[in-house]
Formats: sequence, structure tokens, C-alpha cells
Amino acid sequence: MKNMNWIANYTEQSDFILVGIFSQSNHPALLCVVIFVIFLMALTGNGVLILLIHFDAHLHSPMYFFISQLSLMDVMYISVTVPKMVIDQVMGINKISAPECGIQMFLYVTLAGSEFFFLAAMAYDRYVAICYPLHYPVLMSHKVCLLLASGCWFLGSVDGFMLTPITMMFPFCKSREIHHFFCEVPAVMKLSCSDTSLYETLMYLCCVLMLLIPVTVISSSYFFILLTIHRMNSAEGRKKAFATCSSHMTVVILFYGAAMYTYMLPNSYHTPEKDMVVSVFYTILTPVLNPLIYSLRNKDVMGALKKVFLLQYSMIH
Repeated sequence: MKNMNWIANYTEQSDFILVGIFSQSNHPALLCVVIFVIFLMALTGNGVLILLIHFDAHLHSPMYFFISQLSLMDVMYISVTVPKMVIDQVMGINKISAPECGIQMFLYVTLAGSEFFFLAAMAYDRYVAICYPLHYPVLMSHKVCLLLASGCWFLGSVDGFMLTPITMMFPFCKSREIHHFFCEVPAVMKLSCSDTSLYETLMYLCCVLMLLIPVTVISSSYFFILLTIHRMNSAEGRKKAFATCSSHMTVVILFYGAAMYTYMLPNSYHTPEKDMVVSVFYTILTPVLNPLIYSLRNKDVMGALKKVFLLQYSMIH
């Protein structure tokens, strides 16, 4: 009996407490409903985009292949944090075990890292399409797209496998309260009672590298794209080129801006409240915005959506 009590006490002590965003709100029930609605919108928007790209032959091109991968990533991204957060609020539980925390951290870091590289792959795709249109079918063949996608997922998982075990291995003898709504690396690191300065420096350098490589690819791609657009004689050609790039650049600015704040600004700029607001933006709001940005500003996607609605209407009537 004593052994069972010891195991129960140890398990309870090893659990983390997620303070979350609801404790900061004057109307937690309303906020919970709003977040759940946003979650459903993200699943619906990204799900519809994935299905449209899969079933419509006109959307079977490298650009839409990468958009479908990004949508899949967004579905997984928001599913890592929101369901647990909403269920905990409804059930009145705010605990997360160390293994669950590690799994959530790994999935989150892997998906975020993969998205950095996917956005770079999408910029490269636009560069080839606009600067080398005649060679586009060869340079961006289906095999090349699969290799690029596999590389993005692999590099993201490397980031997850590096950061998660090291973070979770530190002794946590301070408060077990994570001032966040999920197990994000910086928030968990604040609970450690050992010296984490060397690890934080290495993590900072890792994040700089993870951001620097994609940012270099994106910047170089858009530099040459702008040069090519400037040389175009056709006003219609310029307009089309800008239209295909503007959606991608909007997503890049939203995602990279938030990531740079979280992982690259010094600790003096951070407060738990600010960190949570920024994390809400790029873990909950960005997955909702991405399908809207890529569909509402894209004639091909809107055309495919209209065809589906017309088909459904004709079947009903």
C-alpha cells in the first residue's frame, strides 16, 4: 500500500500544470467556445483545400502540391495544442504528464521546423515557375517535389529529435506550472532549476540556422523573381506573377515574424502573457488564415470550389 502511495505521489509530482490562456481571461467559457470554433474552421478550411487539390486535375501542379502539404501540416499543427486545451477547460483539468508533454513538444517542434523549410520550397517553386518557365516541368517534376517534401519533413523531425529529449532531461525542481497553453520549449525551460544558459545558447544558434537557411532561399528566390517581373513587357504577366507570389509572402511574414519573436529575441523582451499571445497567433490563428489566403486570392482554387458547388446543386435539383 505504501509503495502504491509513493507511485501515485511521484506520478502527481512528475505532472506539469498548464496555466493556459483561460486563466488570464475574464470570460473563459466564451473564449473556449471561440477557440473551438476557430479549430473547426481550421480543420474545415484546410480539409476542403486538401480535397480540392487532390480531386481537381487542374490543381495537380507543384505549387498546389506544396499548398496541400502546408494545409496538412496546419491540420496537425492546430490538433497538437487545441483539443487538449479545450478538453482540459471543459473537464476542469490542467495537468499534463511528462511523457505527454514530451510528445506534444516533439510534434510541435517537428511541424514548426518542417513549415520553415516548406515555405522555402514554395518560394523556390515560384522562382523556377517565373524565372525558368520553359524548364519548369523538368526542374519541378513530381519526383523532385516528393524529394523536396521528404527533405522538409526530415529536417523538421531532426529539430524535434534534437530539442525535445534535451529539454525534457533537465531536472524540474521549481514550480511545475508552465505559464503557457502547451509544452513549448522556452516555457518548459523556465521551470528547470539547473543552469540552462549553454543549452539556450545552442538552441538559439540552432533556431538561427533553422531560420537562416529558409530565409536565405526565400530572399534569393524573391530577389530574382522581382528582377524577372521588372523585365516583363506584359502588364498582365506582371500582375499574374505578383498574384501567385503575394499569397506566399503573406504567409511567410506571418509565420516567420512570430517564430523570430519566440526563439530569437532576448529574454528581456519576453513575458508569459506576450509569449502566449504570439503563440495563439501562429498556432491557432495562422492555420485558419492560410487556407483563406491561398483560396480567396487564387482564381484556380475558387474555380474548383465553384465547380464543386455547382455539381452539388445539380445533383440536388
